[in-house]
Amino acid sequence: MYTDLPEADLRRYVSAQADPADFDLFWAGTLAETEMYDLNVTVTQVDAGLITLDVFDVTFCGYGGQRVKAWLRVPAGTTDPMPAIVQFHGYGRGRGQAFENLLWASAGFAHFEMDVRGQGFGGSTGDTDDDAGSGPQVPGFMTRGIGARETYYYRRVFADAVRAVAAARSLDLVDAARVGVTGVSQGGGIALAVAGLVPELAAVVARVPFLCDFPRASVITDALPYRELGQYLATNRLKVKRVHDVLAYFDGVNFAKRATAPVIVTAALMDQICPPSTVFAAYNNYAGPKQITLWPYNGHEGGAWEDDALALRAFREHLA
Repeated sequence: MYTDLPEADLRRYVSAQADPADFDLFWAGTLAETEMYDLNVTVTQVDAGLITLDVFDVTFCGYGGQRVKAWLRVPAGTTDPMPAIVQFHGYGRGRGQAFENLLWASAGFAHFEMDVRGQGFGGSTGDTDDDAGSGPQVPGFMTRGIGARETYYYRRVFADAVRAVAAARSLDLVDAARVGVTGVSQGGGIALAVAGLVPELAAVVARVPFLCDFPRASVITDALPYRELGQYLATNRLKVKRVHDVLAYFDGVNFAKRATAPVIVTAALMDQICPPSTVFAAYNNYAGPKQITLWPYNGHEGGAWEDDALALRAFREHLA
């Protein structure tokens, strides 16, 4: 752990938000509703211009039966089932191009890269729409459908992510018993949610995770994307409790309490976007084996390539 922060100081950061009494019932119902639609996975090989990797365009049914896109990359010529890493993206990003993001497949894993619905404007393109209506919101995704837990945007995203793991496990090239999940920022928050919802994951790597400890995050930082919550509540002053009651069903802290797979978490002490104390709240509540690495002089970039190396070592240990 790269920090001089005392362990007791790290441990004092706990979420002030209690579990909703029907948290598990809500998510069981959401996933049961999603599972009414067949996965209907389609896999089409594409010419990405690569010699060392084979790339496939994957589509599967996510929340509401909506078609969700993904890339599957594997070492060229692979025919036997291999360990897989399912990756989720940061805020605003999509799955990008077929020839991007080559680390995991180059390291010998099947790499399943899920497109996040409605996103794909933050430097990498996306191909999955968000068809659900949203109601009043401020620009962005943090307040889309926030009037009720049933309509909130991340209900659809987290259900998609659970289905992404199921889709990856269904593939002939994937060893279903050796699947891990990972992501940075929003992707790290999605990975924590999946860890709390999907049994028997082999490993989780959540780097500078977003979507953790909403009550604290929404008042200690004015950086985007958390700022979207502040902007909404600044003019919807009488809805504060209602909004936080909704967000409790999507908080990484509450998913962490239900997660059992080994996890690596990273945080940066100068992170304005995902303040480290919000990450600590999720980490401290994580129920499974866990390890945290802190970067005292970094912002939201975290450990950058050092985090890549850390994640690679973790997946080799737990999936190999």
